Amino acid sequence: MDRLFTAIASRIAAFAGQPASFIVALSLILIWGVTGPLFNFSDTWQLVINTATTIVTFLMVFLIQNSQNRDAAAIQAKLDELIRALEGARAEFVGIEHLTDTQVEEIRRKLEEEVAAAPPGRRPVETVDRLLRRR
Repeated sequence: MDRLFTAIASRIAAFAGQPASFIVALSLILIWGVTGPLFNFSDTWQLVINTATTIVTFLMVFLIQNSQNRDAAAIQAKLDELIRALEGARAEFVGIEHLTDTQVEEIRRKLEEEVAAAPPGRRPVETVDRLLRRR
C-alpha cells in the first residue's frame, strides 16, 4: 500500500508541478467562466467550481505534504551520511531533526556563537563576504 501511494503521489505531484497542468487548470476555469451566461450564473453553476476546487485542494494538500516529507527525509539521510563519513564532523548532529524547535534553535545559536569566537581567518562570514563582493 505504501509503495502504491508513493508511486501515485509522486506521479501526481510531478504532473501538478508542470506548466501543462497550470494550462489545463486555467483552461477549465476559463471554460467555466465562459459558460456562466449559459447557466444564468446559477447557484449550481457556482457550486460546480466551488466543489471541484475544494476537492482538488483538499487532496493536493496531502500529496504535497507527502512529497515534502519524503524529500526532507531523503535530505536528512544524505546529510547524516555526510556527517558520518567526514572525519572531524560531530556525530551528535545526526538526528537533531527530531528535537523540538526550541532545542534546534539553541543548537543553532550556540553554533553561531562558536563561529563568532573563531579566529578571524577561520570565520565563514569572511568567505560569505568575499563571495558577495564577487558580484
